Amino acid sequence: MNFVKRAGRSLRARKSKTAVVLGIFVVISTLQLGGFLLQGTAARQEADAQRDIGVDVTVQSSGLTSEVADRIGASPLVSRYNPLLVLTAGAQGLKPLESELPQPGGKGDDEDKGKGPLAVNGVKDSGLLLPFSYGSNKILTGRAITSADAGRKVAMVEQRLAKKNGLKLGDTIGVKSADGQRTLQTKIVGIYQDAMPGPAQWEHPSKLPGNVLYVPVATARELSPGTRHLAEAVFKVGSPELAKQLHDEVEKLLGAESFEFRVNDKAYNDQVRPIQQVGAFAGLIVWLIALAGALILALIVALQIRERRDELGMLLAMGEKKWKLIAQHTAEVAAIAVPAVLLAAVIGQVPAPFVGEALLSGRTGAPRMTVGLADLGKVAGIGLGISVVATALPGIGVLRLHPRSILASGE
Repeated sequence: MNFVKRAGRSLRARKSKTAVVLGIFVVISTLQLGGFLLQGTAARQEADAQRDIGVDVTVQSSGLTSEVADRIGASPLVSRYNPLLVLTAGAQGLKPLESELPQPGGKGDDEDKGKGPLAVNGVKDSGLLLPFSYGSNKILTGRAITSADAGRKVAMVEQRLAKKNGLKLGDTIGVKSADGQRTLQTKIVGIYQDAMPGPAQWEHPSKLPGNVLYVPVATARELSPGTRHLAEAVFKVGSPELAKQLHDEVEKLLGAESFEFRVNDKAYNDQVRPIQQVGAFAGLIVWLIALAGALILALIVALQIRERRDELGMLLAMGEKKWKLIAQHTAEVAAIAVPAVLLAAVIGQVPAPFVGEALLSGRTGAPRMTVGLADLGKVAGIGLGISVVATALPGIGVLRLHPRSILASGE
């Protein structure tokens, strides 16, 4: 008789033992499927976190111009970047804030002579500036300046300056170059709050936090066409490892000794590292379960082979080959593994969302856990692997069986 048919008949004849093996396989498959679901969810969460949080890299150099920043920002390693062009400007139809403290000596420092009362920061993406990305500066009304504002005359003003002048969204303010030769009319698109209080001593108006305007880089350059060097540029990359690669690219452009390269990965470590640890833990659990399952099933198969010595001896006496006996046991276990995987696919949907919520929620949003064909394929593959291992180990004992000794011991 074909060993596959014998395997089917054996499973039907031993229904209680088949049910026990099926139950064990369902538990193993469910735990493995949960592990794969958790791994996949952690991977998606990590990718989302790398895109949304990432790592901020700040580059400062005397040779850093907008053109150089654009070349670095064009790197495939960079998802967003922000050059910062800093200058001072005058005001038209606008009263800048002034220090309420007495001016020492009746005059300002020599370095402040010729400066306008407003500090103008030319940016490409204000959301990448550390005060805004980490919350010390907050937009109260309106919006931030983005790359879409490159050709527009728009501005963000601080709430103290807006309050003093009765400014609101949509108002237009005049900004003059420090030499008074050029005047630009800019439209207010955002009003923000700077948490930094006024200085404890008299400062030039351009150094007061309430007098800081944010405008697109091109607008700032129009106020001072001769200004080419950037104060800094911030680049967002996906991970600290990519930041190291970006360092090499910056070094090729600016030279090894002529730039400062700062990596701010605190938010990344706070949000992404725990997700990576959950994914690694899930992977470890999957393989520990597979190993434990293989050992448990190997023990059960070994006990079954011991109970079925008479059957095996009879088959060997009839000329059945030993490898077919091992194949029969493998087919029996594998036939149980297939429905176990299908049952696990149904059962595993119930606890998986709760486990994912407990381990991953609160980091980068609600986890999305769904059973896919790839996950089922992995569980099925491991199940079949367990079937082979669980029967191969006891199969060594089958190879050592001799029909005469088995039948003689049964008399």
